[in-house]
Amino acid sequence: EQKYTVDGKAVTSFSVAAENRKDETLWFRVSAWEKLAEVCGRYLKKGAKVLVEGTLKADENGSPRVFGRKDGTSGASFEVVALSVKFLGSKEEGENDNSIPF
Repeated sequence: EQKYTVDGKAVTSFSVAAENRKDETLWFRVSAWEKLAEVCGRYLKKGAKVLVEGTLKADENGSPRVFGRKDGTSGASFEVVALSVKFLGSKEEGENDNSIPF
């Protein structure tokens, strides 16, 4: 999802899934800004393989955002501000193998 701030800066938000050692899927919410946001907004597709490097964004207490799910269980949302995104995968999958740092 790509949007623009009031002052015209591009921001693209997307989710990345990662499996941990317990075979559980962890979800990370990623925000990319300015030129990186424009590239991600243009080229990222659902299911694309990417490597994101960035900084973790904590809530006001320094923790991940904790929320309640509809089924009554709780979850945590980890937010990352992207510094670079590397598009992984083969050319046949329509993905690039390029790193885009900004």
